[in-house]
Amino acid sequence: MTPVARLPVVLLWHMHQPQYRDAITGQYTLPWTYLHAIKDYTDMAAHLEANAAARAVVNFSPVLLEQLEDIAARIGAHLTGGAPLPDPVLALLGPDPLPTEAAPRLALLKACLRAQRKQMIERFGPYLELATIADTLATPERVTYASDQFIHDLAVWYHLAWLGETVRRTDPLVARLTERGRDFSAAQRRELLELIGTLVARVIPRFRALAERGQCELSVTPYAHPIVPLLIDFRSARDTVPSMTLPEHAAYPGGAQRAAWHVAESLRVFTRLFGRRPAGCWPSEGAISAATLELLGTQGFRWAASGGAVLRNSLALSDPQAADEARSYNRPYRPSGIPLNCFFRDDNLSDLIGFTYATWHGDDAAHNLVNELTQLARGYDGERNHAVLIALDGENAWEHFPFNGYYFLRALYGLLANHPLIELTTLSACLARGVQSAPLPRVAAGSWVHGTLATWMGDPAKNRAWDLLCDAKEAFDRVMAVSGDAAQREAAGRHLALCESSDWFWWFGDYNPAESVSQFDRLYRRQLVTLYQRLGLAAPASLAQPISTGQGSPEHGGVMRRASAG
Repeated sequence: MTPVARLPVVLLWHMHQPQYRDAITGQYTLPWTYLHAIKDYTDMAAHLEANAAARAVVNFSPVLLEQLEDIAARIGAHLTGGAPLPDPVLALLGPDPLPTEAAPRLALLKACLRAQRKQMIERFGPYLELATIADTLATPERVTYASDQFIHDLAVWYHLAWLGETVRRTDPLVARLTERGRDFSAAQRRELLELIGTLVARVIPRFRALAERGQCELSVTPYAHPIVPLLIDFRSARDTVPSMTLPEHAAYPGGAQRAAWHVAESLRVFTRLFGRRPAGCWPSEGAISAATLELLGTQGFRWAASGGAVLRNSLALSDPQAADEARSYNRPYRPSGIPLNCFFRDDNLSDLIGFTYATWHGDDAAHNLVNELTQLARGYDGERNHAVLIALDGENAWEHFPFNGYYFLRALYGLLANHPLIELTTLSACLARGVQSAPLPRVAAGSWVHGTLATWMGDPAKNRAWDLLCDAKEAFDRVMAVSGDAAQREAAGRHLALCESSDWFWWFGDYNPAESVSQFDRLYRRQLVTLYQRLGLAAPASLAQPISTGQGSPEHGGVMRRASAG
């Protein structure tokens, strides 16, 4: 009797942060890269290491990888030679005196409160006590009552709360500091800084080792996380939103060439760090178009992945009946004329992790998800061309879970790795075992977010941001046409890439938290100003004015919880 084939299930975790380093000062304006490194990237590696039968695809954006390298090197340089620390919040663990002026002191106090309230502050009594006092002192008039020791203690607890759960459970230093509770000495802060430096420095080597022993497949995103379909053609946004208002510029100047640069540079950075070329690509935000997939195919990628709603929209263009059939989903497709296999995430199952399970007991959530997968496996009845892709942001959901998702992830890997009807695997392994891709005659441009590109274009502020970028690109092209300075060309081109990141456009819109909108508005305009400086040009006066004129949503914007796929 031939055994029934198990249903392939793939977990894809996407890791990405935009460039927070100021190109002029060298300082990081927000701490999210190193904080996610010591919490989420560390925990996600540890969960795989703890279960030899576990498998996953882990996707990195190269601009994140380069930041991890830089931060680790600079913490090391500080510890060995006293070099300045790269981030003002991280520097609170160092020996430098705190500012005495009210404004910078207040900024540091508030920064140490940017943590999920229930799971990361209220969980720890001493941190909650400090945070409650800090809330009352967080005004220009009262901040002077916060002593240096108080701010140092707050900073220690901030970093303790941001540590991964697997670190908290195993590292003796964390246990000692947690037991002490307050009045941390400079030596104890340095010990915590050493631990942070070690954790950041180990992220890339740990995932490389996991890939080398076959536990995870590593894939990549175009270099600075741009929305490739929009770089290539603004009009692609109208594939799914025909009435969308587009920017005043008809197109991004030289967009196809810039998209190709991001893809080629991602391959260079990835290969340097991991010692091999990636087989797959999670395009930024899962945003694809026919032109995007053609670019990836010509660059040698064997697979790409996007959102299930993109598949639905694409099927509807050529076969509306197929778009409504359940068996059309959870299988790979091959776009016409493109040597590339395209997988599409199961949006319902992925979003259960991203938005629902945080309020459940971890074991219950894992069993529920496995039960959903079991029902799919039984429904496909041994068909050999289905494969379920669960893809989401590997960073921002976990701070909303108890214990950083520790119990959920441990149970999920354990249940899936030993299931009689499910094979936990990777996307390249799916193709290697002979899963056949169905033809996809047409591709509707879209992303994992509702299957459209409206998150990055159409809103007046988003369009204004694109127009400012187009103006800067036109200035870039004029200077590059006459510049013979190779170093300037390289520096300006790489900085242009940072300006092309998707994150700037994501945060514009009054439906986002006002604080986050303001932060990213300033960061984006600073990136553009720096580009003009690199070109030897005066920045337009318009860059001194906020792009977003709305107030944003009233929700607290301290810790950014993006939607789940990233």
